[in-house]
Amino acid sequence: MIDLLRGLAPQVAGVLNHRFGDFEAAEDAVQEALLAATTRWPVDGIPDNPRGWLIQTAHRKMLDQLRGEQARRRREILAALREPAGAAVDRDDTLDVLFLCCHPALSDTSAVALTLRAVGGLSTAEIARAFLVPEKTMGQRISRAKQQIRASGAGFGGEPRLPAALRVLYLIFNEGYASSTGTPVHRLELAAEAIRLTRMVHERLPGETEVTGLLALMVLTDARRPARSAAGGELVPLAEQDRSRWDLGLIQEGTSLVDAAFRLGRVGEYQLQAAIAALHDRAPSVGDTDWPQIAALYGILERITASPVVTLNRAIAVAMVDGPEAGLRLVDAVEDRLPGHHRVAATRAHLLELAGDHPAAAAQYRRAAAATASEPEQRYLTLRAARLNARTPEA
Repeated sequence: MIDLLRGLAPQVAGVLNHRFGDFEAAEDAVQEALLAATTRWPVDGIPDNPRGWLIQTAHRKMLDQLRGEQARRRREILAALREPAGAAVDRDDTLDVLFLCCHPALSDTSAVALTLRAVGGLSTAEIARAFLVPEKTMGQRISRAKQQIRASGAGFGGEPRLPAALRVLYLIFNEGYASSTGTPVHRLELAAEAIRLTRMVHERLPGETEVTGLLALMVLTDARRPARSAAGGELVPLAEQDRSRWDLGLIQEGTSLVDAAFRLGRVGEYQLQAAIAALHDRAPSVGDTDWPQIAALYGILERITASPVVTLNRAIAVAMVDGPEAGLRLVDAVEDRLPGHHRVAATRAHLLELAGDHPAAAAQYRRAAAATASEPEQRYLTLRAARLNARTPEA
């Protein structure tokens, strides 16, 4: 039932937005309707037309809200009451709701939270738990986001913002797959929700290469998740993972999506990232990985995005092809663009370890551990430093 409600939530929000033109009030009404459904459906049974039930219930909630406002809102009530009962019920406005949630006036954190609530159908409490903040704090964040959209005067069903929407979905997945803060290695509900929403966008826009590329990237990355942590919750890096635990079904799906995206002829950053992920997933071992091809793809991706994080990833691939010194030169070149970022120290530590400079590598691992907010990463990096120190002979 929960999956059904989450799938219907943005569709119902879209109908109410068309009727009333008030995203903030419509989204609140939808949440009330979802709450009513979770209370009544287990007792009365799921209605024959659950979408129509939710629309009707949310419509009533919306009218209740509007009737309590000032007279300036009465014309909207009358306009809604004059609309034929069946109008817009069969239209699916999920993408319009997603694009509205990704309005450029919003910060990344606000857009992510609003998308999870309005499009994903998650409650404020669920989103707060996923991001390890108090429910009140998350509620305020979502409320401010809706107010910003209202103040911006953004119309519903206006100019599509697909790149912004894909970025938000990418951020949600990344936080779910590799938690940036707290104790968990993964936040499965976030990763699963990002994949579900991206599948939804792909079904509606199958010809958009970057949508296909993003979905491919997500499933190829998620395929490795079962091997990414040990039984005790310890982080396991890619080079040390038991590849027999990878999900072959997801790898097959992801590689098929990559091939389909490249056949369309337009190449974007998500397609390139997916192609890199596919090369990792297809390799039976680290030694069998096509590092020259990965380095070449990272070079193209770096030119497209100018991202220093991409440069760090390319440094590792280049080191596997041309030696650790070549990779270290790339890390040195990008350090000023990521001041204090733990990824810089962690990458340098890995390359120094490959070069055999264990004391310097251990120092960089400790530096990276002190800079990250992820407890699993802290433990992994600290343990790595301790192991290298144990290997270093005393002078």
